[in-house]
Amino acid sequence: MDTKTQKLHLKTIIGFGIGAVGFDLSYGLFNSFLMNYFTDVLYISGSFLAVMIALARVWDGINDPMMGALVDNTRSKHGKFRPWILAGTLSNAVVLIALFTNPGFDVSPAKTSVSLLVYVTVCYVLWDMSNTLADVPYWSMIPTFTNDPKERNIAAAIPRLFSGGGQLIIVVFTIMMVKKLGDGTEKNPLGFSRWAIICAGIMIVTSLVAVYSTRKMPRTYPNAPEEKITLKKAFDTIKSNDQLLVFMVVAILFNAGWYLTNALAIYFFGSVMENVDLYAKFGMAAGAGQALGLVLLPLLANKIGRNTAVKCVMGLSFAAYIAMFIAGQVFKNYYLFLAVGAVGCIGIGAMFVAQTAMLSDIVDYGEYKSGERTDAVVFSMKSFLQKVAFMLQALIMGFGLDLFKYDGSLTIQPDSAKLGISVMMFAIPALFVLCSFLVFRSKYKLDGERMEEVRKRVNGVLLDV
Repeated sequence: MDTKTQKLHLKTIIGFGIGAVGFDLSYGLFNSFLMNYFTDVLYISGSFLAVMIALARVWDGINDPMMGALVDNTRSKHGKFRPWILAGTLSNAVVLIALFTNPGFDVSPAKTSVSLLVYVTVCYVLWDMSNTLADVPYWSMIPTFTNDPKERNIAAAIPRLFSGGGQLIIVVFTIMMVKKLGDGTEKNPLGFSRWAIICAGIMIVTSLVAVYSTRKMPRTYPNAPEEKITLKKAFDTIKSNDQLLVFMVVAILFNAGWYLTNALAIYFFGSVMENVDLYAKFGMAAGAGQALGLVLLPLLANKIGRNTAVKCVMGLSFAAYIAMFIAGQVFKNYYLFLAVGAVGCIGIGAMFVAQTAMLSDIVDYGEYKSGERTDAVVFSMKSFLQKVAFMLQALIMGFGLDLFKYDGSLTIQPDSAKLGISVMMFAIPALFVLCSFLVFRSKYKLDGERMEEVRKRVNGVLLDV
């Protein structure tokens, strides 16, 4: 069967992309500042956090595919994606505020109350669940916008561009806003709480824009599963899609490296560089690099093919991690560090676009193999792999901070902590990227003639949205 062409409507994808700003405000605050908030404001040990986050991932192994099956089973007059996006956004906004708000527990560097530990654990798990509720249906809509391979790179790049904008807001403005909204320091609980409220409000507004912009999308798809997808069937779908499994390994390794760098940046500038205000400047340079990468990937993929482009940007990221370690730890030259970091973020941004476009192809590949379309089940793995990558980040970072004698109550950290932060921030991510590259080069096969064969066998009509 020839593939029917579904063209990309730029106005729709831009409106849809605006929603990613709010989602990344929540995810960016969670990923970039939560560990620092816990260790330096609430004085919770890194080892406890590492164990807590690892245990939460066990539940995610069930929760994320379950959410994907729930979305794929949804039939409503508003489609199958939009209702869940709204429900997830509203619940995630509430939990984000709770996560960064201390309702009155005693906080001390000498002793952490059990009640506080229970509270942050419950809030953490609820944030994970509500994020999945919004994230899975949102990104599952990407394949519905177009089935043209070149336009699919664009369809993946535009929401990622807005997503990068949300992350940039977090990196550039969080420290400043925490100071202004609180007691004037970067480690005050009131400032974090008020900033979380603002981010939650923006997330709700941008989500409404995304849902409204896609209201006219078609709501039927002939190859949607006739029977309801059970949790067992969802797991069977994941296990039977060999390229999805390869993709997950590649993305988990690559993303874990970046998450480490991203989350440790606030520690690096505060403790190694001893000037936390440099964090915002680096964030602007890194954001510019990522934005360039988002634009570069579609252009590069059209010239040399997506798989070759992915190998190139992985190589760029690997080289940048090594260069940042030398610039920051050996030379302690901020401007050199800033330059190589910005260049490295071109590779990071390009890789994130590639991952979204690759998942869209993997949806088609799964339909090619099974005859059924399961967008949300496949895209639920995007949420799950992000959380597994975050778990790796938390395990390394949590135990590492304790191992290297980091103390959030100290103004000046010992040399062991400074060295440990640099190793975790640059050397370990470089190793992760190298492993990711080796797996991708040897195992990922969806490119060129293989994808042409897949597209000729699947129907290009839009999914329920």
